[in-house]
This record gives sequence, structure tokens and C-alpha cells, in this order.
Amino acid sequence: MRMLGRQRNPYPTVDVIITSRAHPDALIMVRRKYPPKGWALPGGFIDWGESAEAAAVREMKEETGLVLKELRQFHVYSDPHRDPRGHTMSVVFTATTDGEPAGGDDAAEAVWMDLRNLPPDIAFDHRRIIEDWVALQ
Repeated sequence: MRMLGRQRNPYPTVDVIITSRAHPDALIMVRRKYPPKGWALPGGFIDWGESAEAAAVREMKEETGLVLKELRQFHVYSDPHRDPRGHTMSVVFTATTDGEPAGGDDAAEAVWMDLRNLPPDIAFDHRRIIEDWVALQ
């Protein structure tokens, strides 16, 4: 964790729910290369001096190779137990794309995942995030 003065602070993160007209009942998920293993929404750290929006665009390009459209903030999730590495807060966005994902950076693969057939091994609190989002659709 980064140290600011004498206080330990968690890294803020971003996650993005990416959809497409070409895949109306799916969203993009990535299979993580590193612990915690499993499937997750694409996302990552907000760098020092970077806005959450810029981090979302950068992380999606790094993890999926995609350019995002219609980026909108969905919700902020904050729970001391959401990530075993201590990342207690994530700003979650929604976005659309016209492209097809390809895994990159710390994503072993990136795929369109059918919302009716989500994998059992979803990392972090991403199942809850997806359920919250689906409930509003």
C-alpha cells in the first residue's frame, strides 16, 4: 500500500461493465493472470494524478484492447473486504464498444460472457456489482 505521511491508504480502483449492441445479453469479463484468480470485470488502479475516468479508459485499453464509448459512472463500491489485497474502493463505470476483446496486461483473456451463464469463480465483489447492474436494466 502507498504511504501518505504516517497513514496507510488503499489504492482506489476502477472497474467497467462493457456492453455492445452486437452482444445484447453479455458483458466483457477477463480471466485474471494473477491472484486473486478467477473471472472479473476489467479494471485496475487509478494512478496518482489520474482521474477515475482516465483510468477506466486506460485500463480497458490495456486489458481488453478496446476503445470505450458512452463512459458513465455507475456506482462506487466500498467495503474493507471486497479485495484481499486491501483495495477497499472501486469506482464502477458502464460503457459500450463496437470491438471484440483480446486479453492483455494482467488479463489472461477477455471474452463476452453471457449474463445467464456467469462462471462460479468471479473475483472480488464483481458478482454483486453485476447483479446490481442487471437489476437496473
